[in-house]
Amino acid sequence: MARLAAQPTRDKAVEKPRRIRLTNAVLFDGEEHFPVLRRSIVIEGERVVEVGPAAPAASDEIVVDVGGRTVMPGLIDAHFHCNSPSLNVAAADRLPASHMAQYARGYMEASLLRGFTTLRDAGGADSGLKAALAEGLIHGPRLYTSGLALSQTGGHGDIRDGGPPSCGCAGYSGSLSMVVDGADAMRLAVRDQLRQGADQIKIFVSGGVLSPTDPIWMEQFTDAEIGAAVEEAARRRTYVMAHALTALSVRRCAQLGVRSIEHGLQMDAATADFVAASSSFVVPTLLILTSLASGRLALPPGALDKAKHVMEQAVAAVEHGRRAGVRMGLGTDLLGELHGSELQELEVRAQICGNLETLRAATSVNAEIMQLKGQLGCIRPGALADLLVLDGDPVADIGVLLRPDAHLERIIKNGVTVFEKTARPQASRPA
Repeated sequence: MARLAAQPTRDKAVEKPRRIRLTNAVLFDGEEHFPVLRRSIVIEGERVVEVGPAAPAASDEIVVDVGGRTVMPGLIDAHFHCNSPSLNVAAADRLPASHMAQYARGYMEASLLRGFTTLRDAGGADSGLKAALAEGLIHGPRLYTSGLALSQTGGHGDIRDGGPPSCGCAGYSGSLSMVVDGADAMRLAVRDQLRQGADQIKIFVSGGVLSPTDPIWMEQFTDAEIGAAVEEAARRRTYVMAHALTALSVRRCAQLGVRSIEHGLQMDAATADFVAASSSFVVPTLLILTSLASGRLALPPGALDKAKHVMEQAVAAVEHGRRAGVRMGLGTDLLGELHGSELQELEVRAQICGNLETLRAATSVNAEIMQLKGQLGCIRPGALADLLVLDGDPVADIGVLLRPDAHLERIIKNGVTVFEKTARPQASRPA
């Protein structure tokens, strides 16, 4: 992807006007598309306060005529990894935390310039990155963290190979995940991740592609362990997101109260019907799987065969979910050299679900998954003002979003313009 022509300003404080009116806009509000009747969106401070047909501006408003361009909510990536400089997770584990933080900073800042104004980290990011964002040391999207993802010994989050521990110790804790076994230990680990500032909890419930010792079909954690995680998260009014590839692991997650089922790429029709009748969501991540299955990347032993096996069922799984009415968000799950391709997830998904449904997944559905319905992923009064102005309509052509260097005109986060592409006059006070 080409680099954007400008970067967020770091050396100047951006003054927040009291009220800004974006007018003459084609609107996608996160749910509905309004391609004909032009709309106005009024921002006051960090929130949207008015959305409707064009109307005269108040005397205290700054008016921005977007000239028929599309205004839509900022994108949400519901499965991001900040601490992921390599597909070789074991090698990444050896990086000092200060070195890893520089990778995270780069990934987040680049994501913002692609139009992602919110990221949900799926394991690895901690409260330090959120503090750096709050203090302006990193100019990136808002970030919701899981702390370290939780794995059983020998599970998908246990990156040790099959040999004996070189130090004579048991257990594992790395850059993305840590090992925990037993319901009581799970309670302790969940409580401690929440104590350290995690916004939600991530667990692994099936085998995975990049982990060295667990087959894909391996069911992980007992019902008691999963239930303990769900219960402890609920005590803090938050939720569990769970890596689950197999149909059985997806069903177990829905049955045990996991809110956000990650991947679900071996879900069959019967399982999709079961999930649709539950309170769970599914967050498919297709691009990472197609990339791993391509044979172009250097992968750990056995990973290519596992990726190809899951890939055989992935598209059908998303189609099953769509037909059954499963509420499906959107995530990327990219690591290492694959960072930078996040927007291609939209293209892959749109080929199955269509443009409008894909855009809803990346905005309003993701916000609902994250318990932020009405706050993010939408343009309505009371919502945080995270907006994109695009030269083109992504509902008609998803490629508009895939080429931000050509089409992304303005990024607004928390009511502040953090990126503006052109130097042409954008704002004027009404006479």
